Amino acid sequence: MKSQPDLKLLATFLAVVHRGSMAEAAAELGYVPSAVSQHIAALERDMGVELITRRPGSRLILTAAGRSLAQATETLFDATARFQDAAHGIANREIAELRVGTYPSAMTYLLPQVLSTLKACRPGPRIRLVVVETDEGVPRVTSGDIDLLVGYRYLPEDPPAPSDALTITLLGREPLVLVKGAEPGRRRPVELAECLEREWVSGHAHNPDRRLLHRWAGELGIAPQVTLETEDLHSMLAMIRAGLAVGLIPATLLGAEHDAGVESVLLPPGGAPLYREILAVSRPGARSPLIDELLTLLAGAVDSAQSPGDHSPMLT
Repeated sequence: MKSQPDLKLLATFLAVVHRGSMAEAAAELGYVPSAVSQHIAALERDMGVELITRRPGSRLILTAAGRSLAQATETLFDATARFQDAAHGIANREIAELRVGTYPSAMTYLLPQVLSTLKACRPGPRIRLVVVETDEGVPRVTSGDIDLLVGYRYLPEDPPAPSDALTITLLGREPLVLVKGAEPGRRRPVELAECLEREWVSGHAHNPDRRLLHRWAGELGIAPQVTLETEDLHSMLAMIRAGLAVGLIPATLLGAEHDAGVESVLLPPGGAPLYREILAVSRPGARSPLIDELLTLLAGAVDSAQSPGDHSPMLT
């Protein structure tokens, strides 16, 4: 027996099985009946076994081997059709699953609505989410473990940067708002001078947000005393809300915590607005339409953070 039967012969065999006669199979396939008979005979020689019992004046009868081969051929052709559909989709940059890495606060405040909208428009592909900080996620994009990383950059010189191995897409600039704990009954805006003797909360000494804070403070000629250090933005916000510290918080979190006991601090006029860049990091090459749709929705979500309600005076 041949290791792999001729697919053309199998197709003829399956037509005979479905039609019940060689003449009807020939009409379906556009062959003369003798060609169909020759195909069946050739297939039986290849298989080394009789597949169809032929009796003059009666319908064709499948042998046990013929019934087994018919079932196997159906399975093969179904799988081939699915493969061809998948290959066509891949050629058109369609994908079944997209692995997306994202920093924690984006998972909480940016992605839920974005993914809900995307699912309504494109219900087929599955998006697998991985919570990962930007510095840890970039190598996973390069290695292929993650297809797309939603990350951030506080300072222009910080990674990630475009390279032969990475494509960087700017989704938007998320404002950073200086906030303190709210004081019940307060009617006037909070001035920066009122915060200079307070304790401040920020990331650890070499974290990007901490370096941005010190660069900004140096330009203003002030020296905030960071006594509370944490990398968790929710912990920062909790300390500020409790009146323990002053700190810079991304506007996305403040939009979600609009009435949660914090108020913005007015900054001196003329200063450059504080923000962090929200980035999409991917590998070079043609991108799936799914990625492009996701990036468009994410850019819109980042843009909506430009107006964080009562915290907007900071952003002028």
